[in-house]
Amino acid sequence: MNNKFIQIYEDIAGRIRNGDIEAGTLLQSELDLSERYQTSRETIRKALKMLYEEGYIQKIQGKGSIVLDIRKIDFPVSGLVSFKELAQKMGHRAQTVVKLFEEQGIDQTLSQKTSFGLNEQVWQINRVRIVDGEHVILDKDYISQRLIPGLNQEICNDSIYEYIEQKLGLSISYAKKEILVEEPTAEDRELLDLDGFHNVVVVRSQVYLEDTSQFQYTESRHRPDKFTFVDFARRK
Repeated sequence: MNNKFIQIYEDIAGRIRNGDIEAGTLLQSELDLSERYQTSRETIRKALKMLYEEGYIQKIQGKGSIVLDIRKIDFPVSGLVSFKELAQKMGHRAQTVVKLFEEQGIDQTLSQKTSFGLNEQVWQINRVRIVDGEHVILDKDYISQRLIPGLNQEICNDSIYEYIEQKLGLSISYAKKEILVEEPTAEDRELLDLDGFHNVVVVRSQVYLEDTSQFQYTESRHRPDKFTFVDFARRK
């Protein structure tokens, strides 16, 4: 089996990751790449297709392939976007590992933290998000069992929001968010790759259904170098 295109993909992807090929630049043409790697243009096309599918390049009609900035991922501050939706832009560069899935009752401390009522039964879910082989996000969720029944670890490994909207037929409406910078906890240091980093960016969200019922409290803990939080603002 000819896997030459995979070797070419891995070489170019590695050069993009380590900065040898800078974001915003055009890759060499198919002809130039075929000469560089001593292979056919069809093999080069297969390698470019993989680079496109994995989020390393964007093809522009009439120009070629432009290198994307993979160092940071844009998280919309005002939007409600699942990690799966963001990860689809990155192909197999991103994955999720469920570290904790259990049922829990809300006590006084958790009620103050999450805004759920006392004795509310919730799903507690901890998930690590891995990008380019590095553990860069710890998502800690508390989700109402009453409003969101039937959750399981398989769903959590895929997309909770997709389950809520497509399987349960519910509408996720809005969220209240708070963004701050904190020192890493012992849990952060255990689960995330934080060597050399002394802070994490924390996004705390209370998320509501269309009928204004809060169904989720989430605390998303980010390694600061990987993520840019973006929004659009207009002066009125």
